[in-house]
Amino acid sequence: MENTRVHTSSVSLISDLKEITKVRLAVSVVFSSVAGYFLGAESIDLLTVIMLAIGGYCLVGASNAYNQIIEKDLDLLMDRTRNRPVPSGRMSVNTAFFIASFLTILGLVILYMINPRTAMFGAISIFIYVSVYTPLKTKTPLSVFVGAIPGAIPFMLGWVAATGNFGIEPGTLFMIQFFWQFPHFWALGWWLYDDYAKGGFFMLPTGKKDKGTAIQIVLYTVWTLLVSLIPVFGVTGKLFITPYSAVIVLALGLGMLYYAIKLYRDRDAKAAKKLMLASVSYITLLQIIYVLDKLIRTWI
Repeated sequence: MENTRVHTSSVSLISDLKEITKVRLAVSVVFSSVAGYFLGAESIDLLTVIMLAIGGYCLVGASNAYNQIIEKDLDLLMDRTRNRPVPSGRMSVNTAFFIASFLTILGLVILYMINPRTAMFGAISIFIYVSVYTPLKTKTPLSVFVGAIPGAIPFMLGWVAATGNFGIEPGTLFMIQFFWQFPHFWALGWWLYDDYAKGGFFMLPTGKKDKGTAIQIVLYTVWTLLVSLIPVFGVTGKLFITPYSAVIVLALGLGMLYYAIKLYRDRDAKAAKKLMLASVSYITLLQIIYVLDKLIRTWI
């Protein structure tokens, strides 16, 4: 009986650690960083890739843990968040704060070991997310613009980790992920509008599920697509994609635009969910295409 309780407790602790660090979100962020590294590296150093993945996961996990501490009372009001470790009472605020602080220090140390600039951008990301974006979420829809900054850093962070420098190449990667976040998060905010409203979060640009929000979603989807195609024109330094890859990115972008226009036309939660899922597919496939394009050109 005692062994069963210990096993259950251990499983519960691991589950809570995964939830407080938002493991799926953290893994997707790490994926972006690693993709950026492959794009920037002249030769792949496996140790650096591992350090980037671990350091990146630590900082994202810490950001999410701090966020859940700050919003614990609001999380309790929403259906999708009330069972999180802190608001549900399974984990104390002190324990969550210790985890967040430990992950912050560990993540920054690991990224600093790669190079100081990588650690600097990592520190900027967690500071903006926790100290600026999180408090603004209940104050103004403009919080999404602020949150897009730390959200766009991971893709460029990988390039900085590979080169130690910041220039037009990581700047372009930053802009791609920056613009992408608006249709992604506004679609999510539309889909979960009622639940967000329970916690006092109004994530949509007009604060409502209306024509104005739908138009902005379409416009930012177009801008995301246009920025994604810039590297094909050879104006972004060492960051370049072939016309073949550009055609694939264009097709993916048009697919995402289709769902954005469908949301504008239907203006319902179902269309918003489809756009949100399409946006996730778009950014993931774009990063894979960018990396494969470089690898194929290198092999040929």
